[in-house]
Amino acid sequence: MNQYYGASDLGGRGQLNSVQLNVVTLVDMERAAATNSLDGCLFMMDNSIGGVGQGSDRLETVCKQGQVINWIIRPIDMHKRPDGTWPPMPKINNLVFLDIEKGDEEDVAERRIMTELKVYGGPDRMRDQYTAVYYYWAGAVMSTASPGVYHYRFVLELEKEHGTDKLYLNSSRQPALRVLPV
Repeated sequence: MNQYYGASDLGGRGQLNSVQLNVVTLVDMERAAATNSLDGCLFMMDNSIGGVGQGSDRLETVCKQGQVINWIIRPIDMHKRPDGTWPPMPKINNLVFLDIEKGDEEDVAERRIMTELKVYGGPDRMRDQYTAVYYYWAGAVMSTASPGVYHYRFVLELEKEHGTDKLYLNSSRQPALRVLPV
């Protein structure tokens, strides 16, 4: 039996052969700090096939049970400034999966959807013009996760422009994972 399947073999969903998926989020740090909100400040993209909402904060990533997903986050402005300083950085503190089916968008899911993976090859704090620096959160979709749509929100830590204080914000929009059976 042939081990490779075309899009028509998967009911038109396209191939799901990637071991890992990347969800890249760009953050408008200046606007988030000014408004103390992530509304209108997150721009998300992924490399899944069939996902919707690319470029928005309502991205729906298509994945399979057991698949590893890397959430990569960085500010829109990544370039060293003329004064030699670097712009503030965002960091994902957590992803909180929600139980939308109960009708309350703030209700945290009772079952685990992901197994968090510890940082491997963490971001290098030495910045130069040739090295991209970013933070990420990685997890594997539980192999026991039922197929369906799982909404989540970010808990982000944002460096402030001046001082050592951090700004902690939750996303109010809910991106989602659409888990397909293996």
